[in-house]
Amino acid sequence: MSNAPAICTDRPTKSNATCTVDAGHFQLESDLFNGAVLHTAGATIDTYFVTNPTLKFGLDKTIDIEVNIAPFEVVRTRDASGSASTLGGVGDLYLRLKDNLYNSADGAFSVTTIPYVKAPTARDGIGNGAVEGGVLFPVSRKLTDKLTFLTVPEIDALADSTGGGRHLNTAQLVNLAYGLPMNVTVYGELWGDWNFDPGRTIRQYSADIAVAWGAGAALQFDGGLNFGLDKQTPGVQVYVGISRKF
Repeated sequence: MSNAPAICTDRPTKSNATCTVDAGHFQLESDLFNGAVLHTAGATIDTYFVTNPTLKFGLDKTIDIEVNIAPFEVVRTRDASGSASTLGGVGDLYLRLKDNLYNSADGAFSVTTIPYVKAPTARDGIGNGAVEGGVLFPVSRKLTDKLTFLTVPEIDALADSTGGGRHLNTAQLVNLAYGLPMNVTVYGELWGDWNFDPGRTIRQYSADIAVAWGAGAALQFDGGLNFGLDKQTPGVQVYVGISRKF
């Protein structure tokens, strides 16, 4: 590990960094806990992930392959009368290929693509039972030695809630990361998602904050809070996580 680049992760926040795992190395990035609370249409929906690991492997100096699945996810729904139901089980499986297309000579500007596909491994009520996919386009710009700007436009083809068709989903975020002493980085982010389901368009918005600590060249700890800005977004989401390169 002494000659390998320091760990660079897609954690924390909802963003995805432009960096990839260096060739021949594995990297594990995971929530240790992730919980969210959504109040909608008179109901309260609590969603919890009991770990949510992503395993990455560097194929060459600019491309890695990534696999993500939550081994156990819990969805608890309570209606206005107080009646509650709980579902638990494995989440959906996501496969991603991350390709760092361009880095400027000074390292200040970078562009990456991340096509992905989702396999429906989750039970009904946790997943929707459909194969889906899309592509993300992380773009980063280093503004100063300590401050980095990141934006990640996303386009997805999602299954319609009724029928067998597909519809457009798109997401966008802006993220500022500021480096502090002792290998600490703080993040502020604004995120939006627009799901154009023929049955009902769903718009979600959040303001997110997070912090990460590099505990060495190959280990990172992080945590964050996401605050929903509309009624279709979880009012609060809290998570803590860990990343390790091997």
